[in-house]
Amino acid sequence: MSGLGELDRSGAPGNGESAGGRAVVSAPEGGGGAGGGGHRSSAARRGTGDPVKALMHRHRELCERAVDPLEIAAGLEAHGVTDRTAARFRHRDVFSLAEEMYARVPRGDDTPPPPAPTALPRPRLDRALLTLLPGALCAAAVTGLRLTQGRTRLLVAAVGVLAVALALRGVLRRGPLGARGGTRSGRPRTGAWTCWLLAYAALGDGLLRSAVAGGPDGLPTGAPDGPWPFAAAPLLTLTLACAPAAGCAHLLAARARRRLDASRGLEEFTASVQPLLLGVFALFLCALGALSALCATALDEPDAYTGTLTLGTLLFLARLLTVHGFTHVPAVVLGAVATAEALAAATVFAGRLPGCAPLSAPVEALITAWGPASVPALLCGAAGLPLLVHAARTLTRASAHARTAHPC
Repeated sequence: MSGLGELDRSGAPGNGESAGGRAVVSAPEGGGGAGGGGHRSSAARRGTGDPVKALMHRHRELCERAVDPLEIAAGLEAHGVTDRTAARFRHRDVFSLAEEMYARVPRGDDTPPPPAPTALPRPRLDRALLTLLPGALCAAAVTGLRLTQGRTRLLVAAVGVLAVALALRGVLRRGPLGARGGTRSGRPRTGAWTCWLLAYAALGDGLLRSAVAGGPDGLPTGAPDGPWPFAAAPLLTLTLACAPAAGCAHLLAARARRRLDASRGLEEFTASVQPLLLGVFALFLCALGALSALCATALDEPDAYTGTLTLGTLLFLARLLTVHGFTHVPAVVLGAVATAEALAAATVFAGRLPGCAPLSAPVEALITAWGPASVPALLCGAAGLPLLVHAARTLTRASAHARTAHPC
């Protein structure tokens, strides 16, 4: 939101204070009799000493492009205006202040009326089917790996990786899991880190197990019993989870929009959206747990529920924030987890060098006690908890659910 100045935290300027570099002079008291009091009060509100006019000047671009008062309210909140600040502008809350600002914006006669409060549209069928594509392609690739041998298996693995990566790219760019065109903090990419974390979920545990045992003796072949074991169940679970993640993201956006239309204050909106966010998070966690158990049973692989659940919830929270335009923190968190996983594997190999055995001691002790899946579970869990707190503070703000949200 270029060109918008930061609002003075002290609220509306009073006598002797300045608004945008100009002195604000209040209406003179007395001298006008009882009959002129109302006229002078109106003149003070609309004249040079009008605090709302000064606020509109600071946020002129926001007011001119807003399609309804709710968008102005969300923009003001994003710039630090609270209900307490709105009281200094002689309004009970930010919503009331936004309504006056919207009404005072000059518009031509051909300007269409503001749209009626509505929830987000239903998800489009093509984009809903797109969320099923990564899981379907991953299931086909895993089946091909189980039925082939030798070079054919390597070819199937290469084609499967490419197909799943392209499908994930489409899901993360379109529909309920796609980022908005305009973001709050630039547009750092999270797709590359997501693919890295998924690749580690499939190959990382096998690499650590082989490295601790002195291997690996060769490259991964796609077989669960090879020198570098391939874990298909976590990868299949997380790709299948794209569909429930998209459904939960759309549910949160639609219900939050309805409550934004019905709320009359920022605190009221936040109080109503917090249980909604936690409920959507719990719903996705249940769906992810069911998919994890189903895939582990179908593929007859040892369960790694903790690692799969922690990684799945981390990716879901990162996508929720990205969908609503907050991309910086998710990119930093996912990048930190991916880097830590790479360093954990690197320390095991570095410990083989003369005099460097202490480097690998923490990771080897953790693997010996809890297994290789404990490394990503610990890292994703440690990153997921603060990300959940950040989402609970960020996604319960009205500015996170402005009417400019992309269609699903």
